[in-house]
Amino acid sequence: MQTKPMLTLEDVKKMAAAAEAEALANNWAVVIAIVDDGGHLMWLQRLDGVAPISAHIAPAKATTAALGKRESKIYEDIINNGRYSFLSAPLIEGMLEGGVPVIVDGHCVGAIGVSGVKSSEDAQIAKAGVAALGL
Repeated sequence: MQTKPMLTLEDVKKMAAAAEAEALANNWAVVIAIVDDGGHLMWLQRLDGVAPISAHIAPAKATTAALGKRESKIYEDIINNGRYSFLSAPLIEGMLEGGVPVIVDGHCVGAIGVSGVKSSEDAQIAKAGVAALGL
């Protein structure tokens, strides 16, 4: 039987604090969502002034990154490059940049998704959250 690492609440709080700090430093109103490796929500934080729809988009981006074990931007690129049939992929709805997986020792242990500003800025915030774990 194999064993693998997993996100703890302490890890999630570190990620959320770093992501929030990155957003606030840039004066960006966003939603930050963190999920476990199965895409189950562990954290949702909605900063003041963000559009309500972002509370749905951020968890979808995180879930997509966790289940796919890769950044959600990869799926956006696949679709933008003409493979429109990928829109029918089951269980993933957040195929937009801004979802970043957390990889530990080759295992995806979860992901963070951000929504509210430009997709590249969402990704910047998400990556700051992952970086806080010092992996």
